[in-house]
Amino acid sequence: MKTSYELAMERLSKAAPTTKLTEEQKQVIAELESKYAAKIAERELFIKDQIVKAVDRGDDAAMEQLERELTSDRKSLRAELEEKKEKARAEREAK
Repeated sequence: MKTSYELAMERLSKAAPTTKLTEEQKQVIAELESKYAAKIAERELFIKDQIVKAVDRGDDAAMEQLERELTSDRKSLRAELEEKKEKARAEREAK
C-alpha cells in the first residue's frame, strides 16, 4: 500500500514530468546562480553601508526606506535569475 506522499508524487510526475538537464544547461544555471549571488551580495553591502550611515545620522525614515529598497532589489534580482534559469532549461526543449 502506497503512502499519500507516494501517490501525490506519482500524480505530480504525470502532470509535470521532470526533464533531464544537459551538462551545458547545468553549467549555465550554476554560472547564473553564482553571478546573481554576487550581485545580491554586492547590493546588500552597498545598502547596508548606507543603512549604517542613516543610523549614525539618526534618520529612521531613510533607514526604513533603504531596508525596503534592499528587499525590493533582492526580489527583482531573484526573479530575474529564475527567468534566466527557465530560459536555460527551455533551450533543450526547443532543440
